[in-house]
Amino acid sequence: MTIWFSADFHLGHSRIIEFCKRPFKDVDEMNEEIIRRWNSCVDDSDTGYILGDFCFGDPRKYYSRLNGRVYIVPGSHDKELRKLDQKFILPSIYVLKGLLDDKRLGITLCHYSMRTFSQSHYGAIHLYGHSHHQLTDDPMSLSFDVGVDGWNFYPLSIEQVKEKMDKKKKVMQQN
Repeated sequence: MTIWFSADFHLGHSRIIEFCKRPFKDVDEMNEEIIRRWNSCVDDSDTGYILGDFCFGDPRKYYSRLNGRVYIVPGSHDKELRKLDQKFILPSIYVLKGLLDDKRLGITLCHYSMRTFSQSHYGAIHLYGHSHHQLTDDPMSLSFDVGVDGWNFYPLSIEQVKEKMDKKKKVMQQN
């Protein structure tokens, strides 16, 4: 079982192609390709976290097509998430415990970037979306954007997240 993270699918949102210069000819192609790439990584036995802006319109149209046990942290465009089984909708700021080397520390999940977050000064990390990789990545912060626009429309595994955080920790220790 693997744990996966992503954000900002914007399924059903045709104007996001123009706004973010996404390489798709239309919204149908974008929807299909983002779902395909998610499913190419995520198995049914895996768990996934989508950090907001899942879709425009009825989420049931897309949600049932995703592999894995998928949880959604609401984003700014997720107006109809109430139509999904609420056990898969998390609070707007959610802390996952037990996934880091120091089991006391958590991973704060939020649609929005935060400068400080739960236990940030002890080595906890923060994953977010919303900015579509328009924010400069701060090498001195254990947070980063997991949105699809910066990761070729693929989700990131917990192993990839830890690898990125380990590199950031090395930079922080050198300064």
